[in-house]
Amino acid sequence: MMHLDSVWGLSLFLSLSLGWTNAQQTNYTRPVFNCGGDLVADSGFVGSEGFPSFYKPNSKCIWRITVPEGNVVTLSFRIFDMEAESQCRYDYLDVYNGHSNLVQKLGRFCGTFRPGTLISTTNTMMLEMGSDEENQGRGFVAFFSGTKPYVDDDQFCGGKMTKSQGEIKTPNWPDKKYPAGTSCSWLITVQPDMVIQVKFDKFILEADTYCRFDYVAFFNGGEKDDSRLIGKYCGDQAPQPILTNGNVLLVQFVSDLSVTSDGFLAHYTSIPRGAQIPAVDSGAGTRSTPPKPAVRPKAVPKRPAATVQPPVPTTKYVPPPPPEPTVRQAPVKPPRGRGRGSTGQNGREAGTTPTGKKIAVQNPLCAKACKRQGTIKSSFCASEFVITGKVTSVSPGPRGSLNVNVSIIKAYKAGRLTITQVGETMSVKLVSQCKNCPMLRRGVNYIIMGQVNEDGRGTLQPGAFTAPFKAPHHKLLTNINNQPC
Repeated sequence: MMHLDSVWGLSLFLSLSLGWTNAQQTNYTRPVFNCGGDLVADSGFVGSEGFPSFYKPNSKCIWRITVPEGNVVTLSFRIFDMEAESQCRYDYLDVYNGHSNLVQKLGRFCGTFRPGTLISTTNTMMLEMGSDEENQGRGFVAFFSGTKPYVDDDQFCGGKMTKSQGEIKTPNWPDKKYPAGTSCSWLITVQPDMVIQVKFDKFILEADTYCRFDYVAFFNGGEKDDSRLIGKYCGDQAPQPILTNGNVLLVQFVSDLSVTSDGFLAHYTSIPRGAQIPAVDSGAGTRSTPPKPAVRPKAVPKRPAATVQPPVPTTKYVPPPPPEPTVRQAPVKPPRGRGRGSTGQNGREAGTTPTGKKIAVQNPLCAKACKRQGTIKSSFCASEFVITGKVTSVSPGPRGSLNVNVSIIKAYKAGRLTITQVGETMSVKLVSQCKNCPMLRRGVNYIIMGQVNEDGRGTLQPGAFTAPFKAPHHKLLTNINNQPC
């Protein structure tokens, strides 16, 4: 997070060198952001009320952005600092593809990781920010502008398409990989008596069993709605041809803030309604079909995938093959705000056994020899989060597990990991499934790689990659992060 003087410096620069929309005012020293408003301009800045001061508790603010006709709205975040929570239930910023919360939601955001550029399919966009009664941050500042689709910029893509045929592609195609932290939406509309078919020429996205991180999704009609989902795809196998049931198709591409890849190129055509296209209702092993309503926005999986096989394991939260069927119970979800060693069956007894034999009865995973699995690169690719940080506390958890608090030095991959921030310090709470494997000591700096459970909490399996962290490791991890997995 930026220091306060840097934030004030940025604010002063913006107020002196850029024009503000009629929703903002200036007092000749810095811009003043209000709670909501109508922003009608070619471009401008929008920010949370009172920025860079902390935003108010128990508030709701709505900003409606309108750029000239024939353009789409691009929204690029410059600063983002809100209360972190895995589902953004407490403080949040919702961005909509229009002037209503009944249209497609482009995303819900919270925490301290800056979202990627968002692009509407029309000349309007709406932002809605809500906060609860506690744990406020400094809010956000974003720059909006009216642009044509496919402007020559790394982050720009998407738009409204009305021709009978055309192409959709990821940013930077084919020169280099698509950027991290990007969200693009294409709204395709053809003649009323026609339907839309999409065929992929090339397709390489970050692979994941549930397509949680980088994906392209197709929806019948103009809204992002699970009931209208045609398919959600990732990996390196091109989906079979997509066929709509009407004349309107919404396509959404999302990349998270970690691994990127080559992207995709696809062409769409309009064909007479009722045409029979072979194999249109089966993806190429990466289609996601949610078994229950989703509780998270953005890249959270809606349905389990069928069969994606990445070149290296990238499944982010699947326990290793156990010797006994009870191993699936190993990743215990600890109660929020607790961590006593006496919880769970025989919890205290296991903590006092010098040989550790009774731990194996509680959790079969802990009976194995403590051995780190994989190399630093293969573990980096297979892990959902990769951080460096200082272990600030450890405490016994249920079934021989360990609760670990870590003060973050650097986050190289975050995934769905919940990161909290107090002042300038960011921290995470992790659960190590076995008390002594991997071994983590309070006050020591570590490289930590692991998975994330359904509650957004990091989990460490016995073979998880951990190692003492030294300053030269930063360059190594950065280089690995910039390489394809």
